[in-house]
Amino acid sequence: MANATQTGLGQSEDTGRVMHTGGCHCGAVRFEVWSSPDLHVFNCNCSICTKKQNRHFIVPKSQFTLLQGVENMTTYTFNTHTAKHTFCKTCGVQSFYTPRSNPDGYGVAPHCLDPGTVHSVKVEDFCGEKWEESMEAHQAIRSMSK
Repeated sequence: MANATQTGLGQSEDTGRVMHTGGCHCGAVRFEVWSSPDLHVFNCNCSICTKKQNRHFIVPKSQFTLLQGVENMTTYTFNTHTAKHTFCKTCGVQSFYTPRSNPDGYGVAPHCLDPGTVHSVKVEDFCGEKWEESMEAHQAIRSMSK
C-alpha cells in the first residue's frame, strides 16, 4: 500500500485501515482486503441482491487481493453486464463481486470475513429497484472505489 506504514497488527497507521481476510464457505476462494474496521455496508433491494441477500461494502481494486481460487470461480452477469457476480463453483458462496455502481472496485460481503478485524457495521439501505435514481441521489457511492 503506497504511503502507508503497516503495523505488526495488520493496520495501516496513516489511513486507519486494517487487513481483513475472508473467503467462501468451502475455503477454495480466499482473499484479503484493506478497509476500515468500521464497515459501511449497503443493503440493496435490486432483483439479484434481494434473491441472494447481497450485503456488501465497497473497496478500490487496489485494496483487494485474491489469494487463491481464481480457477474455482465462475461469473454471472445480466442486464447491462457491468456487474460481475463472481462466486465459488464448489459451495456457491459469493464472497465478493464487481458492482455496477463501482466497476473499478469490489463489493465485499462482510459475513465472509474472518472474525476479529471488524469493530462495527453500519448498514445503509440502497434502492436498487430504482437504480439510476438512487445513484443520482447518492453521489458519494462512486467515490468509495477510488
